[in-house]
Amino acid sequence: VQLQASGGGLVQRGGSLRLSCAASGSVFNINAMGWYRQAPGKQRELVASITSGGSINYADSVKGRFTISRDNAENMVYLQMNSLKPEDTAVYYCNAKWTWGTGVYDYWGQGTLVTVSS
Repeated sequence: VQLQASGGGLVQRGGSLRLSCAASGSVFNINAMGWYRQAPGKQRELVASITSGGSINYADSVKGRFTISRDNAENMVYLQMNSLKPEDTAVYYCNAKWTWGTGVYDYWGQGTLVTVSS
């Protein structure tokens, strides 16, 4: 599975950005897709995830501001980020959880930088 993320950039506080991630390769066994982020000096953390059935999970820090969506037919996942804050500044990584039997395997995109200025 290959993941190609795009859409990061520099935005002012209160602004919006939309991240996109395209999955290719052996996509038929992808279950959940999502976005993680890693700020300088911090651990990578889950931002939002969505299963192939549409179940969604958000980090508390982004609830009400970020919206994750998925196009299963096009193997795309999106993250609409509104009301951005400086603390949202991080490298954002697309993630896919690929299942085979009882195993779950993580695939990662290359990361896209989001910078929110104050």
